Amino acid sequence: MDYQVIAPPPSLKNYVQYFWSLENQTDDVSQKVFTVMSNGQPGLIFQQNPAVFTGFGGERLPQLFVFGQARRYGKLHGGGSFRTIGVNFHPAALKSVFGLNANELTDQNVCISHLTKTSLTDQLLNCSSGQQQADCLFSFLLEQTHRHEDDNKKLSYAVAALQQGKKLSGVLHDLHLSERSLERLFLTHIGITPILYARICRFQASVGLLRQGKIRSLTEIAHSLGYFDQSHFIRDFRLFSGVSPGIYLRKSIERMPGFPEWPS
Repeated sequence: MDYQVIAPPPSLKNYVQYFWSLENQTDDVSQKVFTVMSNGQPGLIFQQNPAVFTGFGGERLPQLFVFGQARRYGKLHGGGSFRTIGVNFHPAALKSVFGLNANELTDQNVCISHLTKTSLTDQLLNCSSGQQQADCLFSFLLEQTHRHEDDNKKLSYAVAALQQGKKLSGVLHDLHLSERSLERLFLTHIGITPILYARICRFQASVGLLRQGKIRSLTEIAHSLGYFDQSHFIRDFRLFSGVSPGIYLRKSIERMPGFPEWPS
């Protein structure tokens, strides 16, 4: 499989982390299982062929859809040749880009036509290259941000601090907010609570350490990231990835970060 990342233009850097494409050209039509790990980010996906993948519940996915925060891992089934492009948004982008409360899409996806009137699907189908498709997405998202731009500095600070591993109590102290007030902000703009968001950020930090291969033991990872103990770390890892850290290291085929394929 060929995985590529395209950086967003400066006008979208506050909303989009990156654009990506994943292409698989093969004669092998056997079905494979892919895991979608929780990463704290909503996103948008366009499938050149909407018949390739089925969603977490076995349902057929829309050709062009937006998805919200995932509170736990999910599994997709698909195989054969496919070409998919996507957008990884910053955590609070659903409110800023589409003007909707993010908790409406938590653990959900929705066809783009249910959010806004657009011919974007046809435009993407008529593009002759991945770069043209990315340019179409750039233009569409820029127009959307002009309609719904929403900036909250306290929320931005909290998100960045939790990503860096700061304790929630320290974030609340810095912002002079109650836990309930910050929770309301997170549910509206991000779709999950600050506590859950911090757990997902810590899980992602552990995945990064495992990928680097520089940590000598799971206990060392658990202690370095502030887990109570190794078993606590493993429980969270299973919740957000579907497997233990050991199985992830030994068996996953991760051509695209956060989207491991599992051998049959």
